[in-house]
Parts: sequence; structure tokens; C-alpha cells
Amino acid sequence: MPGNSNAVVVIVGSVNVDLVVAAERLPGRGETVLGRRLERYGGGKGANAAVAAARLGAEARLVAAVGSDDLGREALAELRREGVDVEGVNQVSDEATGAALIVVDDGGDNQIAVGAGANAALAPAGVRRALQRALDGAGCLLVSLEVPHEAVRAAVGAGRERGVPVVVDPAPARAAALELAAYGPIFTPNAGEARQLTGEADKRRAAAALNRRTGAPVIVTDGSEGALLLEEPGAEVLALPSPSGVSAVDTTGAGDTFSGALATRIAAGDHLRAAAAFAVAAGACAVRAHGARGGMPTEAEVRAVLR
Repeated sequence: MPGNSNAVVVIVGSVNVDLVVAAERLPGRGETVLGRRLERYGGGKGANAAVAAARLGAEARLVAAVGSDDLGREALAELRREGVDVEGVNQVSDEATGAALIVVDDGGDNQIAVGAGANAALAPAGVRRALQRALDGAGCLLVSLEVPHEAVRAAVGAGRERGVPVVVDPAPARAAALELAAYGPIFTPNAGEARQLTGEADKRRAAAALNRRTGAPVIVTDGSEGALLLEEPGAEVLALPSPSGVSAVDTTGAGDTFSGALATRIAAGDHLRAAAAFAVAAGACAVRAHGARGGMPTEAEVRAVLR
């Protein structure tokens, strides 16, 4: 199987800071609940996927935006420590860095409010400029939807023009994502997003509906159930089960890990079926620790789980 040493992955997406309060229960409307502790984690679907790819051995190049505030500087420093190339991250002087405010109760349920901040300032022209460099030698472009649709469309179009395989993680799901089908990207919704995008309650039928729209492979993820892969219209839907024996501590970031792992293995030259199976195992590894990035694995750890 090909190694990762020459895998170059470009990620276009969000950078957030996650502020998490652990409390006995979630607050009601207008109510204040005293939490036990406050934790701060690096977050954002784009940044998380970039970290996942870097830990798996890829050269991960991130195109994103942060504020020119302390949170933005700290987010960039953390990404650099993880080995992520942040040359394509714009520091916006008049916007705060994106933040997610999260309350988690004792049962694991949560309430989340996200302030987009600088993520909303990611502009198509800036994305195209950054991708002129970032796509040099790239083996895969990964795009998620926590940034403006115009920036997403510019990124997917640039990848198509350069002949780079494009993966779209349509999260959060929105109808405009279907406009990207004309570019023929690989869509990777989770089961809920697949239902929202297609109106199909059954995830296999949802995968088939997306496949007909894009003419490209579709992967529908479903947490501990693993994923479904449909490579071409009329083909058999292939089930990719999640590895057994992995105890979940925190599922935050598992989907971003899947995305980063899938893009890494595509960039490394794997067949899509092998890349997707690897990504399912990587996502399973990611739930073993707290925080979106706490459990993100190395390639050796994923190979051990697959064995």
C-alpha cells in the first residue's frame, strides 16, 4: 500500500475555538446553570480535518480565516505545532476568531452556539489566490461548509480546474451544497445530512440520489455503524463497518477525522474503497479521548485497529 510521505492535502474550511462547559444538566430558556469546569479546545471543521491529515502523515495545507486577536494567534500557533501549513490562513483585522460555545451535560447531550466570526469573511477571491500555491502538487482538496457558500464554490471550482480530486463534507447541510454537484466532487455526508440533502429517509437511497446528482462516488457515514460507499450509478452499495472494540469517550471531531483521513489516503494514491475503510477506522480511533482533536490517531494507530 502506498506510503503517505508524498501525500499533499489541501483543506478549505473553518477555524474555531471551542469553549466547553461541563454541567450536570443543560440550562432551560433564561436559566443559568453552574458548570463544574471550562475547557478550551481547538476546533472548526477545516482546522480539525487539517490536524487529522497532518497526524496521519500528510502535508496538510489549510486555507481559512481567523481574527487578528489572541484566539486567532493561539489557533495558528496550535496548528503550526501540529505540522499544518497555515500560509493560506488570512488574519482578518476587523473580525473575531470563530468560536463555539458548548454546554455538555452528564449524559453527553449538548447545546452549541457558534459565532462564525472571521470564518464568514473568507472570500472567493482570497480562496482562489491561496489555492494558486496550495494546489501545487496536491493529491486531494477537501472542502467543508462552515464558511460562505461563495468561498466553497470557488474552492471546488479551482480544484476541478486543476484536475485535483475534490471531497466535499456537506456539513452543516444546506440546500446550496447540491449546486456543487455539477463539479462532480465526492460527497461525504453523514446519514442525517444525506437525508436533509435528498429527502430520502433511507441512507442507501440517499446515497443513490446524491450519486445520480454528482455522477461521482458518495460515502455516507453513520457513526458507530461505519459508512456506506457507492462508487458509481447502479453499483452495489458497499458497507464499511466500524472496527469493534473501540470505547467511545467523546465523539466530537470523529467526522472531521474521517474527512482528513479519507483525503490523506486519496492523496496517497489508495483506491477509494481502501481509503474509505481507512477513514472509518481513523474516525473510530478519534472517539477515544475528549475534545475534537484529543483522539486523532497516527497512521500506525489506524493500521493497528484495521489489523
